[in-house]
Amino acid sequence: MIAEEMTRAARVVLARHPGAGAALSDRARRFIDYTPITGRPGVELAALGSPERKAAFQLLGAALSEHAFAQAMAVIALEEVLDRREEFRRGRHSGDYWLVIFGTPGDDAWAWRFEGHHLSVSMTVVDGQVSPAPLFLGANPARVDVLGRAVLRPLGVEEDLGRELLTALSPRNRELAVVSDVAPYDIRSATHPVSSRIEPAGVARSALRPGERALLDQLMSLYLGRLSDELAAALDPAGTEVHFAWEGPPQPGTRHYYRVQADDLVIEFDQTSADGNHAHSVLRRPLGEFGEDVLAEHHARD
Repeated sequence: MIAEEMTRAARVVLARHPGAGAALSDRARRFIDYTPITGRPGVELAALGSPERKAAFQLLGAALSEHAFAQAMAVIALEEVLDRREEFRRGRHSGDYWLVIFGTPGDDAWAWRFEGHHLSVSMTVVDGQVSPAPLFLGANPARVDVLGRAVLRPLGVEEDLGRELLTALSPRNRELAVVSDVAPYDIRSATHPVSSRIEPAGVARSALRPGERALLDQLMSLYLGRLSDELAAALDPAGTEVHFAWEGPPQPGTRHYYRVQADDLVIEFDQTSADGNHAHSVLRRPLGEFGEDVLAEHHARD
């Protein structure tokens, strides 16, 4: 089971680095920060020996699908690329990612987060059930080219499929979907917990033509597919209305943003820079992220 895999890996890290631990009640557990900050809780990847570093990656590997794990590894490696672009002035490095384990692995309830610049993965384990989200992936640069072709583009599928859906919409549905001609500065859910729907919602799935609905479903599946099959099922919005919204121009290489949301699902993607080469994306659960739903059920039973 995934929960058992996570428990084994987390114990390996804590055995050598007790400082990676924090209380389950720690307020920091319910926030994410994908910016390049200092003072994160937990233990830094750079401080881990080979067995513990491998265990940290096993935690990620247990939570993520193969393609999302590859994206996460690319995001980590991009810190070195970005540092080179900045002429090594800021000292960015691929070891500046932190693992924090909240509570005691194997207890009825515990959690962990792997986080750094452009990467934040939070998992909560309650009574052997893993509650996923939030899950943030970003990329700067979002694209590295040679001879006009991409050699590295970690979030390329997310960007292209969102734009493909927009351009496939009928004129009326596109009018409903485009809620602003100007993209926001960043994802609208930011780093704090999400508790309600983001407005304006955009166009409803029920209003889409069959081909448009198929593209929207494919876009949702892409994000849900970041998780292992067992975990993705917890986020499936089947049976609820889904909305798609776009902000900014439709052209590549510009600042733009899109959002997919249902009652317990928020997906956001943006290109935050004027040249369209700095991407953010996130998968969130307004009703249950940070395991709040399963924790509430656990406390009610006990």
